[in-house]
Amino acid sequence: MAGHTHFDESTEEYLEAIYRLDREGPGVTTSGLATDLGVAPASVSGMLKKLASDGYLAYVARGEAKLTERGLSVAVRVMRRHRLAECFLTDVLGMPWDEVHEEACRLEHAISARVEERLVAILGDPKFCPHGLPIPQADLSEPARIERKLADVEAGRSARIVDVAEDVPEMLRFLDEIGVRPGSIVEVALRGPLGGPLTLITSGGRHAISLELARLISVAVADVEPSLRSA
Repeated sequence: MAGHTHFDESTEEYLEAIYRLDREGPGVTTSGLATDLGVAPASVSGMLKKLASDGYLAYVARGEAKLTERGLSVAVRVMRRHRLAECFLTDVLGMPWDEVHEEACRLEHAISARVEERLVAILGDPKFCPHGLPIPQADLSEPARIERKLADVEAGRSARIVDVAEDVPEMLRFLDEIGVRPGSIVEVALRGPLGGPLTLITSGGRHAISLELARLISVAVADVEPSLRSA
């Protein structure tokens, strides 16, 4: 089987980043892509124009970019294989969730359609990665979007953690230590004034986290659990 060229991997990484920022992030901008990919804004502008000329996206001046069906097909394939790889690394190889993102970034370009099929079969066709983020479906159907962030939850309310940003290992280790993982219930006990920290009650006790960190955590608001109130 022929391997990917450097350009192929670069194309995949750009399309994957556009997909992720459009559906799970603040939206697609030249500066946002530059930060996400660790490249200069001028490089992003040039690459977006090339991707548009190749039919992968509709590119409009001022940084707006929308994937075409051709671009969406590539982006979904790469993102799907990335998150299936994360599931394999955690569920089968037993790696901690704060280590699998970087490894999956390497694997996503090498996984073939046949290997993808085997991963789906072995893993039981998972719908979410270890960080709670949806695994895109091969039919290109759109996953449900979670708009509520932990930073927006009012004091005295509880919420179920849906997903967390996957690419900051130190953050993932800290959240794991305090009991904040997809599926866990937390209560916002206090909100600090003037953008101060949030005090959470979790299964591991009371913990303060920054508002910036809370913005990286998606939640579904729930009724307060009595067990949390007594923690």
